[in-house]
Amino acid sequence: MATNTKRNKRVSGRQSGILLPISSIPSRFGIGGFSKEAYDFVDFLEAAGQKIWQILPLGPTSYGDSPYQSFSTFAGNPYYIDLEALIKEGYLTENECEAVEYGSNPSYVDYEKIWLTRWELLRSAYEKAQKAGLLQEQGYLDFVEENEDWLPDYALYMAVKSYFKYVCWVEWDEDIRLRKPAALEMYREKLAEDIGFYQFQQYLFTTQWRALKAYANEKGIRIVGDIPIYVAFDSADTWANPELFQLDQENMPIGVAGCPPDSFSITGQLWGNPLYRWEYHKETGYAWWIRRIAYCYRLYDVVRIDHFRGFESYWFVPYGDETAENGHWVKGPGYDLFRALKEALGDMDVIAEDLGFLTREVIALVKKTGYPGMKILQFGFGDGADNAYLPHNYTHNCIVYTGTHDNETILGWYKGLKPGVRRSVKRYLDIRGNRDIPWYFIRAAFASVADTAVIPMQDYLELDNAGRINTPSTLGGNWEWRMLPEAATPQLAERIRELAVTYGRT
Repeated sequence: MATNTKRNKRVSGRQSGILLPISSIPSRFGIGGFSKEAYDFVDFLEAAGQKIWQILPLGPTSYGDSPYQSFSTFAGNPYYIDLEALIKEGYLTENECEAVEYGSNPSYVDYEKIWLTRWELLRSAYEKAQKAGLLQEQGYLDFVEENEDWLPDYALYMAVKSYFKYVCWVEWDEDIRLRKPAALEMYREKLAEDIGFYQFQQYLFTTQWRALKAYANEKGIRIVGDIPIYVAFDSADTWANPELFQLDQENMPIGVAGCPPDSFSITGQLWGNPLYRWEYHKETGYAWWIRRIAYCYRLYDVVRIDHFRGFESYWFVPYGDETAENGHWVKGPGYDLFRALKEALGDMDVIAEDLGFLTREVIALVKKTGYPGMKILQFGFGDGADNAYLPHNYTHNCIVYTGTHDNETILGWYKGLKPGVRRSVKRYLDIRGNRDIPWYFIRAAFASVADTAVIPMQDYLELDNAGRINTPSTLGGNWEWRMLPEAATPQLAERIRELAVTYGRT
């Protein structure tokens, strides 16, 4: 795959945007997607004077429904495929779609119902598309060829995973688990129909996403995508490319990713992702990373890299440990990786997620790359006037957020503050009364010198923690929130635009 990627020129000066995951867009079919409602949200962004739409990772989700644990770093989530478009194209009928139960609460995604029903609809569409000759059309053939470096492995991986009742690939029969040539050939022949089905899903995802992104770009809105630093162990990436990771001869992990104990977790966080064999990546000129980031710029205009500090040093947890307590720090590739990326891809629009425990070395790495880091207003209170997250301490080259997908909403956070901290917040923001609390924070973000301000949609809607996206280190109840259809009103767009005009962000 060619790595030269044409990208929209970076917007200079002050700007602002909204953070809203694709899954949180209203829709008829249980989860947000690339439907008319997504185009309506782009129109809302334009009316609100916004230049950025930030989303969460687009990959197919696995156990726990987290977009940060995906079956592939390249593939897209089939849940986001617009079923209404398939009805218009004749691949589904209105009756087929109406007969499915998607969940009763429009404010939340019922992932169990989506999982149990979406595949039947997409399979029906696939069968009709086959009969209509779509798979022989040049556009489809071009898509398959354009993505030949990852699509065949992903489609085979998903087909075999389905064959083995969706257990992790380490529980497959040994011949296919270790990718022995005879086994690969046997399963490609045996599961050819299913392989075609998974390729078809990716074709629909890609064509629909490209159309939505083009619409946003035409409106002057750039997409900020989000990628995890690590890939999931149960993924096509790990199964198909074991040489990239710290695995033993049986392709089992030697160590896994996490973070050390801190004030939030006395046992640390055990993520379980396979760790990279950075010496191998260096020997290959970081070829896989160049492919990965180049592909990101086919999907997004700006790339936010999660857990950026892991490039300087990462927390190695021995495989099999039940907590992250016994891990230790190991040096990562540092600037060497970003030098290789720049040589291959030129200047890149990257946001470095530089939150958490930051050493001098991590701070120096972020500074050397020149990438803007993140400032979270919720982190600014309780530690005195020199807190780096307070707006008066910002520099231009940063992105300010009221909170992220991992935080409480501003209203939920504010309600839970201890009296002393709340008093300091009220003094700093000059809060008077108990109305419009999130707007004091939004105004502070917009008024700061930060080049870019990004606000979660829930804070504009003044939602409490019922609108929270994710609570880290918990399973269940995450990634579910959806915006109601009538929430993004013209009046709200005008209020946001007025703020953007006032602080020079249009």
